[in-house]
Amino acid sequence: MDAAAAAARTFWQLAEPVHAVTYFAPEASAAYEEAGLRGWWRGYFAGRAAPFGPVGPEPVAASFFGFAPAMVARALPSVWEFVSPGRALELRRAGARHALRRLLAGRDAEVGRAADLLAGYLREPDCSGRVLSAANMALGFPVDPLDRLWHAATLLREHRGDGHVAALVAAGLDGCESLVLRTGLDIPRSELQPFRGWTDDEWEAAARRLADRGLLAPDGTATEEGRRLHTAVEEATDRAAARPWRGVAPDGVRELTDVLTPLALACAGELRFPNPIGLPEPGVAAR
Repeated sequence: MDAAAAAARTFWQLAEPVHAVTYFAPEASAAYEEAGLRGWWRGYFAGRAAPFGPVGPEPVAASFFGFAPAMVARALPSVWEFVSPGRALELRRAGARHALRRLLAGRDAEVGRAADLLAGYLREPDCSGRVLSAANMALGFPVDPLDRLWHAATLLREHRGDGHVAALVAAGLDGCESLVLRTGLDIPRSELQPFRGWTDDEWEAAARRLADRGLLAPDGTATEEGRRLHTAVEEATDRAAARPWRGVAPDGVRELTDVLTPLALACAGELRFPNPIGLPEPGVAAR
Protein backbone atom coordinates (compact mmCIF):
# COMPACT_ATOMS: atom_id res chain seq x y z
CA MET A 1 0.00 0.00 0.00
CA ASP A 2 1.48 3.35 -0.99
CA ALA A 3 1.58 6.34 1.36
CA ALA A 4 -1.50 8.08 -0.07
CA ALA A 5 -3.63 4.91 0.13
CA ALA A 6 -2.42 4.31 3.69
CA ALA A 7 -3.35 7.89 4.59
CA ALA A 8 -6.79 7.37 3.05
CA ARG A 9 -7.42 4.36 5.29
CA THR A 10 -6.12 6.18 8.37
CA PHE A 11 -8.29 9.22 7.82
CA TRP A 12 -11.37 7.09 7.12
CA GLN A 13 -10.93 5.47 10.53
CA LEU A 14 -10.47 8.90 12.14
CA ALA A 15 -13.13 10.88 10.26
CA GLU A 16 -15.84 8.21 10.22
CA PRO A 17 -16.58 8.41 13.98
CA VAL A 18 -17.05 12.18 13.60
CA HIS A 19 -19.48 11.69 10.72
CA ALA A 20 -21.23 8.75 12.37
CA VAL A 21 -22.66 10.79 15.23
CA THR A 22 -25.44 11.56 12.76
CA TYR A 23 -26.48 7.89 13.03
CA PHE A 24 -25.70 7.03 16.65
CA ALA A 25 -26.04 10.17 18.78
CA PRO A 26 -29.44 10.88 20.38
CA GLU A 27 -29.27 14.54 19.38
CA ALA A 28 -29.30 13.55 15.71
CA SER A 29 -32.43 11.42 15.87
CA ALA A 30 -34.11 13.94 18.15
CA ALA A 31 -33.66 16.69 15.55
CA TYR A 32 -35.68 14.70 13.00
CA GLU A 33 -38.31 13.57 15.48
CA GLU A 34 -38.92 17.09 16.75
CA ALA A 35 -39.52 18.16 13.15
CA GLY A 36 -42.21 15.49 12.80
CA LEU A 37 -40.23 12.70 11.14
CA ARG A 38 -41.38 9.74 13.19
CA GLY A 39 -39.39 6.55 12.80
CA TRP A 40 -35.61 6.52 12.75
CA TRP A 41 -35.27 5.45 9.12
CA ARG A 42 -37.32 8.36 7.82
CA GLY A 43 -34.76 10.74 9.25
CA TYR A 44 -31.87 8.65 7.96
CA PHE A 45 -33.06 8.52 4.37
CA ALA A 46 -34.27 12.12 4.37
CA GLY A 47 -30.99 13.47 5.73
CA ARG A 48 -28.56 11.39 3.73
CA ALA A 49 -30.51 11.61 0.46
CA ALA A 50 -31.32 15.33 0.80
CA PRO A 51 -28.23 16.53 -1.14
CA PHE A 52 -29.83 14.92 -4.22
CA GLY A 53 -33.05 16.94 -3.86
CA PRO A 54 -36.57 15.41 -3.76
CA VAL A 55 -35.39 12.15 -5.28
CA GLY A 56 -37.19 8.82 -5.46
CA PRO A 57 -35.92 5.46 -4.19
CA GLU A 58 -34.10 4.17 -7.28
CA PRO A 59 -31.00 6.42 -7.32
CA VAL A 60 -30.79 6.27 -3.53
CA ALA A 61 -30.83 2.47 -3.46
CA ALA A 62 -28.18 2.51 -6.18
CA SER A 63 -25.85 4.99 -4.48
CA PHE A 64 -26.32 3.73 -0.92
CA PHE A 65 -25.80 0.24 -2.38
CA GLY A 66 -26.23 -2.07 0.62
CA PHE A 67 -29.89 -1.33 1.32
CA ALA A 68 -32.72 -3.47 0.02
CA PRO A 69 -34.66 -1.43 -2.57
CA ALA A 70 -37.93 -2.25 -0.79
CA MET A 71 -36.60 -0.69 2.42
CA VAL A 72 -35.60 2.51 0.63
CA ALA A 73 -39.00 2.68 -1.08
CA ARG A 74 -40.75 2.67 2.29
CA ALA A 75 -39.17 6.05 3.05
CA LEU A 76 -38.79 7.68 -0.37
CA PRO A 77 -40.32 9.62 -1.95
CA SER A 78 -43.05 9.84 0.71
CA VAL A 79 -40.73 11.48 3.24
CA TRP A 80 -40.69 14.65 1.12
CA GLU A 81 -44.35 15.12 1.99
CA PHE A 82 -43.23 15.81 5.57
CA VAL A 83 -40.00 17.73 5.05
CA SER A 84 -38.26 19.39 2.12
CA PRO A 85 -34.71 18.36 1.21
CA GLY A 86 -33.49 21.79 2.31
CA ARG A 87 -35.11 21.39 5.70
CA ALA A 88 -33.75 17.85 6.00
CA LEU A 89 -30.24 19.20 5.43
CA GLU A 90 -30.76 21.76 8.19
CA LEU A 91 -31.96 19.08 10.59
CA ARG A 92 -29.09 16.77 9.72
CA ARG A 93 -26.51 19.46 10.36
CA ALA A 94 -28.17 20.69 13.55
CA GLY A 95 -28.35 17.19 15.01
CA ALA A 96 -24.70 16.53 14.27
CA ARG A 97 -23.69 19.93 15.66
CA HIS A 98 -25.50 19.37 18.94
CA ALA A 99 -23.95 15.93 19.30
CA LEU A 100 -20.43 17.18 18.56
CA ARG A 101 -20.87 20.11 20.94
CA ARG A 102 -21.47 17.62 23.76
CA LEU A 103 -18.85 15.08 22.72
CA LEU A 104 -16.08 17.57 21.93
CA ALA A 105 -16.72 20.08 24.72
CA GLY A 106 -13.55 21.89 25.74
CA ARG A 107 -11.75 21.02 22.49
CA ASP A 108 -12.58 24.18 20.53
CA ALA A 109 -9.01 24.76 19.34
CA GLU A 110 -8.62 21.18 18.13
CA VAL A 111 -12.01 21.27 16.41
CA GLY A 112 -11.13 24.46 14.56
CA ARG A 113 -7.73 23.18 13.50
CA ALA A 114 -9.05 19.80 12.34
CA ALA A 115 -11.91 21.46 10.44
CA ASP A 116 -9.55 23.84 8.66
CA LEU A 117 -7.04 21.14 7.76
CA LEU A 118 -9.66 18.75 6.42
CA ALA A 119 -11.46 21.49 4.53
CA GLY A 120 -8.17 22.52 2.95
CA TYR A 121 -7.41 19.02 1.71
CA LEU A 122 -10.98 18.47 0.49
CA ARG A 123 -11.58 21.87 -1.08
CA GLU A 124 -11.51 20.49 -4.61
CA PRO A 125 -11.58 16.68 -4.48
CA ASP A 126 -12.03 14.79 -7.71
CA CYS A 127 -15.64 13.59 -7.59
CA SER A 128 -15.68 11.99 -11.03
CA GLY A 129 -17.94 8.94 -10.81
CA ARG A 130 -18.76 9.76 -7.19
CA VAL A 131 -22.33 10.99 -7.19
CA LEU A 132 -22.94 11.06 -3.43
CA SER A 133 -19.76 12.91 -2.58
CA ALA A 134 -20.35 15.34 -5.46
CA ALA A 135 -23.85 16.12 -4.18
CA ASN A 136 -22.46 16.83 -0.71
CA MET A 137 -19.57 18.85 -2.12
CA ALA A 138 -22.08 21.12 -3.88
CA LEU A 139 -23.46 22.17 -0.48
CA GLY A 140 -20.31 24.16 0.30
CA PHE A 141 -18.34 24.42 3.53
CA PRO A 142 -20.15 26.02 6.48
CA VAL A 143 -18.53 28.64 8.69
CA ASP A 144 -19.28 27.24 12.15
CA PRO A 145 -16.27 25.08 13.21
CA LEU A 146 -18.38 22.13 14.38
CA ASP A 147 -20.49 22.23 11.22
CA ARG A 148 -17.33 22.57 9.17
CA LEU A 149 -15.69 19.58 10.84
CA TRP A 150 -18.76 17.41 10.39
CA HIS A 151 -19.22 18.43 6.76
CA ALA A 152 -15.56 17.68 5.98
CA ALA A 153 -15.82 14.28 7.66
CA THR A 154 -18.99 13.60 5.68
CA LEU A 155 -17.33 14.54 2.38
CA LEU A 156 -14.44 12.24 3.18
CA ARG A 157 -16.64 9.27 4.04
CA GLU A 158 -18.99 9.68 1.07
CA HIS A 159 -16.02 10.14 -1.29
CA ARG A 160 -14.56 6.89 0.02
CA GLY A 161 -17.95 5.20 0.01
CA ASP A 162 -18.53 6.01 -3.66
CA GLY A 163 -15.19 4.40 -4.48
CA HIS A 164 -16.03 1.41 -2.31
CA VAL A 165 -19.27 0.85 -4.22
CA ALA A 166 -17.33 0.96 -7.50
CA ALA A 167 -14.88 -1.62 -6.13
CA LEU A 168 -17.73 -3.92 -5.05
CA VAL A 169 -19.44 -3.64 -8.44
CA ALA A 170 -16.14 -4.37 -10.20
CA ALA A 171 -15.75 -7.46 -7.99
CA GLY A 172 -19.14 -8.70 -9.21
CA LEU A 173 -20.92 -8.25 -5.89
CA ASP A 174 -24.39 -6.81 -5.42
CA GLY A 175 -25.60 -5.02 -2.29
CA CYS A 176 -26.88 -8.07 -0.45
CA GLU A 177 -23.93 -10.26 -1.47
CA SER A 178 -21.46 -7.72 -0.12
CA LEU A 179 -23.14 -7.89 3.29
CA VAL A 180 -23.40 -11.68 3.36
CA LEU A 181 -19.72 -11.99 2.50
CA ARG A 182 -18.84 -9.58 5.30
CA THR A 183 -20.76 -11.70 7.82
CA GLY A 184 -18.49 -14.55 6.79
CA LEU A 185 -15.54 -12.49 7.98
CA ASP A 186 -16.16 -10.43 11.08
CA ILE A 187 -19.55 -8.73 11.44
CA PRO A 188 -22.54 -10.69 12.81
CA ARG A 189 -25.55 -11.09 10.54
CA SER A 190 -27.61 -9.45 13.28
CA GLU A 191 -25.65 -6.23 12.73
CA LEU A 192 -26.28 -6.12 9.00
CA GLN A 193 -29.42 -7.82 7.71
CA PRO A 194 -31.98 -6.07 9.97
CA PHE A 195 -30.42 -2.66 9.34
CA ARG A 196 -30.32 -3.02 5.57
CA GLY A 197 -33.79 -4.48 5.02
CA TRP A 198 -33.08 -7.75 3.21
CA THR A 199 -35.54 -10.60 3.73
CA ASP A 200 -34.38 -14.05 4.80
CA ASP A 201 -35.13 -15.37 1.32
CA GLU A 202 -33.05 -12.62 -0.30
CA TRP A 203 -30.22 -13.18 2.18
CA GLU A 204 -30.11 -16.94 1.65
CA ALA A 205 -30.26 -16.52 -2.14
CA ALA A 206 -27.26 -14.18 -1.96
CA ALA A 207 -25.43 -16.74 0.19
CA ARG A 208 -26.06 -19.43 -2.44
CA ARG A 209 -24.70 -17.18 -5.18
CA LEU A 210 -21.54 -16.58 -3.15
CA ALA A 211 -21.18 -20.29 -2.46
CA ASP A 212 -21.55 -21.05 -6.18
CA ARG A 213 -18.62 -18.70 -6.81
CA GLY A 214 -16.53 -20.45 -4.16
CA LEU A 215 -16.56 -17.39 -1.89
CA LEU A 216 -18.59 -18.82 0.98
CA ALA A 217 -18.23 -22.17 2.76
CA PRO A 218 -21.26 -24.31 3.72
CA ASP A 219 -21.04 -23.03 7.32
CA GLY A 220 -21.35 -19.42 6.11
CA THR A 221 -17.73 -18.44 6.65
CA ALA A 222 -15.70 -16.86 3.88
CA THR A 223 -13.44 -19.23 1.98
CA GLU A 224 -9.84 -18.36 1.20
CA GLU A 225 -11.04 -17.08 -2.16
CA GLY A 226 -13.71 -15.02 -0.41
CA ARG A 227 -11.11 -13.50 1.89
CA ARG A 228 -8.88 -12.69 -1.06
CA LEU A 229 -11.76 -10.98 -2.85
CA HIS A 230 -12.61 -8.94 0.27
CA THR A 231 -8.97 -7.88 0.61
CA ALA A 232 -8.85 -6.89 -3.07
CA VAL A 233 -12.00 -4.77 -2.65
CA GLU A 234 -10.54 -3.00 0.38
CA GLU A 235 -7.27 -2.33 -1.42
CA ALA A 236 -9.13 -0.94 -4.42
CA THR A 237 -11.19 1.24 -2.07
CA ASP A 238 -8.03 2.64 -0.49
CA ARG A 239 -6.53 3.37 -3.90
CA ALA A 240 -9.72 5.12 -5.03
CA ALA A 241 -9.76 7.19 -1.82
CA ALA A 242 -6.10 8.14 -2.07
CA ARG A 243 -6.37 11.05 -4.50
CA PRO A 244 -6.92 13.83 -1.89
CA TRP A 245 -3.78 12.68 -0.07
CA ARG A 246 -1.40 12.46 -3.01
CA GLY A 247 1.24 15.12 -2.64
CA VAL A 248 0.55 15.65 1.07
CA ALA A 249 3.89 15.59 2.89
CA PRO A 250 4.43 13.10 5.73
CA ASP A 251 4.46 16.01 8.17
CA GLY A 252 1.01 17.03 6.97
CA VAL A 253 -0.32 13.50 7.43
CA ARG A 254 1.13 13.37 10.95
CA GLU A 255 -0.31 16.77 11.87
CA LEU A 256 -3.82 15.84 10.75
CA THR A 257 -3.55 12.44 12.42
CA ASP A 258 -2.48 14.04 15.71
CA VAL A 259 -5.30 16.58 15.73
CA LEU A 260 -8.02 14.17 14.59
CA THR A 261 -7.19 11.24 16.86
CA PRO A 262 -8.54 12.63 20.16
CA LEU A 263 -11.65 13.91 18.41
CA ALA A 264 -12.25 10.52 16.80
CA LEU A 265 -11.82 8.73 20.12
CA ALA A 266 -14.30 11.06 21.80
CA CYS A 267 -16.89 10.50 19.07
CA ALA A 268 -16.27 6.75 18.91
CA GLY A 269 -17.57 6.48 22.46
CA GLU A 270 -21.03 7.15 21.01
CA LEU A 271 -20.83 4.15 18.68
CA ARG A 272 -21.21 0.45 19.32
CA PHE A 273 -18.80 -2.17 18.08
CA PRO A 274 -19.40 -4.09 15.90
CA ASN A 275 -21.71 -1.80 13.95
CA PRO A 276 -23.61 -1.84 10.64
CA ILE A 277 -21.21 0.61 8.99
CA GLY A 278 -18.24 -1.71 9.46
CA LEU A 279 -16.12 0.78 11.36
CA PRO A 280 -13.53 -0.98 13.54
CA GLU A 281 -13.08 -0.14 17.19
CA PRO A 282 -10.32 2.47 17.75
CA GLY A 283 -7.00 0.71 18.01
CA VAL A 284 -8.23 -2.33 16.04
CA ALA A 285 -6.98 -2.60 12.47
CA ALA A 286 -9.71 -2.66 9.83
CA ARG A 287 -9.95 -5.81 7.76
